[in-house]
Amino acid sequence: MAQLIDGKHLSNQVLQDVAAEVERLRAEYDVVPTLAVVLVGEDPASQVYVRNKVKRAKEAGMGSIEHYLGTETTQSDLNQLIDRLNHDPEVHGILVQLPLPSHLNEEEVICAINPVKDVDGFHPLNVGALAAGHASLVPCTPQGCMIMLRQEHPELSGKHAVVVGRSNIVGKPMAALLLQANCTVTIAHSHTKDIESLCRDADIVIAAAGQKGLIDADWIKPGATVIDIGIHAIEVEGKRKLVGDVAFDSVADKAGAITPVPGGVGPMTIACLLLNTTRATRNQLA
Repeated sequence: MAQLIDGKHLSNQVLQDVAAEVERLRAEYDVVPTLAVVLVGEDPASQVYVRNKVKRAKEAGMGSIEHYLGTETTQSDLNQLIDRLNHDPEVHGILVQLPLPSHLNEEEVICAINPVKDVDGFHPLNVGALAAGHASLVPCTPQGCMIMLRQEHPELSGKHAVVVGRSNIVGKPMAALLLQANCTVTIAHSHTKDIESLCRDADIVIAAAGQKGLIDADWIKPGATVIDIGIHAIEVEGKRKLVGDVAFDSVADKAGAITPVPGGVGPMTIACLLLNTTRATRNQLA
């Protein structure tokens, strides 16, 4: 049976570091790092994420400002709010919860956020800095995955990692971070031929395809490390259950280490969001 990579435990360690940095910033600059969260519409999953983010921010001693906007919000309304937050010196990080209602342009919203306050790490300037190997605000989920991987592999150099999925939010930045750690990286996607064979050759498999139960034991090399970024709600005997992109039970019998869903990558994403907020705060005060 694979070793479980406990995202809850690791996220608590990161949040302890965040709380300590909050106290340092308060002592050095008399400033409380503050995160502004914008939620448009009433997507249930987004509401849960936002509640958890706000709760964790307050637990770490950070400031939190929430803007809840109706589905009728226009692009102009949202852009004006972002502009106000960009110019508010008491706001150090801005997060617009995705996905947005279909009539709003996500790319326009991402580009509207000041890169120094872009704690999601999605702005093109931060994306470019990551690709070039420069210091930047890094997307939270890939950042959290790297912390989890280093827990299992203090030395990642030379490992073969396959990233299944090529999204701008997860797959591409994940590959960039693995390259920076001197892994040999393969990105697989819906047009990749013989994807199962590629995964079977990997020391590390990152599942970020957004397809429930896609990766089963036949895809995994014995002893490999599997990071499951997918999250899907299903009904089992009338009860709601969360599952990932990995068929957990079969893969756990073959892998060396694996993240559970829930309790794996999710808590790390929130912890890294708050870590980014403290980094953004210090950058703005430097």
